[in-house]
Amino acid sequence: MTRRLSRLWLRLRIGLRALRWLPGMLLWGPGSKRTTADLVERCAARHPDRVFVTFEGRERTYAEYNAAANRVAHWALERGIGKGDVVALLMQNRPEYLELWTGLAKTGATTALLNTNLAGPALVHVLESAGCKTLLLGAECAGVWESLGLERPAGVDVRVVRDPARDSEPLPMGTRSFDEESEGYSDKNPLASVRAELRGADPLFYIYTSGTTGLPKAARFSHARFMGGGVFSLLSGMNRHDVLYCALPLYHTVGGVMCVNAVLRTGARLALRRRFSAGRFWQDVVETGATGFQYIGEICRYLLAAPPSPWEERHQIRFCVGNGLRPDIWEAFQQRFRIPHICEFYGATESNVSMLNLEGQVGSVGRPAPGTRVALVRYDVAGDAHLRDADGRYLPCADGEPGELIGEIREGRTAAGRFEGYTSKEASEKKVLRDVFAPGDRWFRTGDLLRRDAEGFYYFVDRIGDTFRWKGENVSTQEVAEALTRRPEVELCAVYGVEVPGCEGRAGMAALVLGDGAFDGGALYAHVRGALPAYARPAFLRLQPQAALTGTFKLRKLELQAEGFDPNRVADPLYYRDDVRERYAPLTPEVLAGIRSGERTF
Repeated sequence: MTRRLSRLWLRLRIGLRALRWLPGMLLWGPGSKRTTADLVERCAARHPDRVFVTFEGRERTYAEYNAAANRVAHWALERGIGKGDVVALLMQNRPEYLELWTGLAKTGATTALLNTNLAGPALVHVLESAGCKTLLLGAECAGVWESLGLERPAGVDVRVVRDPARDSEPLPMGTRSFDEESEGYSDKNPLASVRAELRGADPLFYIYTSGTTGLPKAARFSHARFMGGGVFSLLSGMNRHDVLYCALPLYHTVGGVMCVNAVLRTGARLALRRRFSAGRFWQDVVETGATGFQYIGEICRYLLAAPPSPWEERHQIRFCVGNGLRPDIWEAFQQRFRIPHICEFYGATESNVSMLNLEGQVGSVGRPAPGTRVALVRYDVAGDAHLRDADGRYLPCADGEPGELIGEIREGRTAAGRFEGYTSKEASEKKVLRDVFAPGDRWFRTGDLLRRDAEGFYYFVDRIGDTFRWKGENVSTQEVAEALTRRPEVELCAVYGVEVPGCEGRAGMAALVLGDGAFDGGALYAHVRGALPAYARPAFLRLQPQAALTGTFKLRKLELQAEGFDPNRVADPLYYRDDVRERYAPLTPEVLAGIRSGERTF
């Protein structure tokens, strides 16, 4: 009875918070003339002297942030950059990142947020697929651009943005200094008429995400969706006195949208870090005075695995918001670090589905957020198909039964239920199911298996298809396979994710069929390092004399995945990625024991 009353009281408090924040969503909907630029300018006018962001000993007030963004906007406008134009941004976390995309938003342009882990063909692909004519390149990422050599996309003007934390370095050949070009531009707000034709439905960002196949795809992310990005933190009780700690990359939705929007909507402070460090996390939290932080499940696991630190006893954290906190570590994480309130959510950059767990239900991603209509439909994983009734309609799942989560696609006054798709029409269409329960209805495919309990709480089960998650990133098996088969000795390969004891997600493994020539672990390691970002490089290899195929000539990945890297189940030679010796080396019993004990990591 006590637990029930406690939950009723919590739901009442959440409802009162919703009454405060959610009506504003109607004013910033897809058809609204209000955009992200208006939000920033309003914040600067309301509390100009309040600190907006702290970073590596530097501070930016709301007025300073807006002024810097204005200089970017006037620089862009003079070069004819505006609505319909796409500018790419490749930079590590720092305040300049926020100022650059905000300034571009004031012109109506779209910013393509590039993953700093990308290299080689994947980086070329994301630039070309977005139609970028200009690249704003952080000086700290200049080496990645230079490494492309002759593969650099033609017709892209590159402006290098100085990193104050680094000594002055010569600009890469063929680039120019953004700082020199933008110096002296006005710090006043551009005329509102500049973005008179801009609406909430127009794309603010292209955020890149790996689908079930192929190279990264650009998901459209509108101004209207940005306005709802911080709602989970707001419903957790975040206010203007809070300091939100963010060590997640700003090119991802969780860091660059959810954290930033929540801070802007409340007038709070963002404690930004360049990257996550388990060893520095709690010291940073204490020294910045953080009262909340954003997480992904991998961060929680890393923190829990770290040795105890006196800093973890001194923090002032009231809440944390994130996704992927798994049931096996949830309670241990909350108890060890004394986190009063955990807000777990479910969502994805391109998805129209949002779940929210504000009630502390251990292991659950929560219930559907307001305005979201979802369903679980039966899915045959082995057959890679949905199950249907005699009329061809999809079959809903019963409580406790895993099924694919889908969200009804709707257009309305808010961004809830909208599917904005990718820049590729073909990729967008693959995510839509039609005539699911009734003629003409449309539903978004999440690609995830979930289950629902009798109380209406949902729980994540697994991902469908060929995408797996590792190091906080979605890995496309097709992208990895294409990189591997560029080696002349690799005739065929199957890429899949395998579980590693004590690790979140699945590590990459590839079963290779080789042609003529001996296996060279050093050469393959060097090739993989140059072709793939760190999180996508296979941790394990399996050398097969021939591929296992189905009757329709599809690779039997389910069997390969089940056998994993267990030598008791695999007779083929097994190798592991040895990052110390920079080669793929034989998986010996000693190495395997170290992996299973957690002493050897990837």
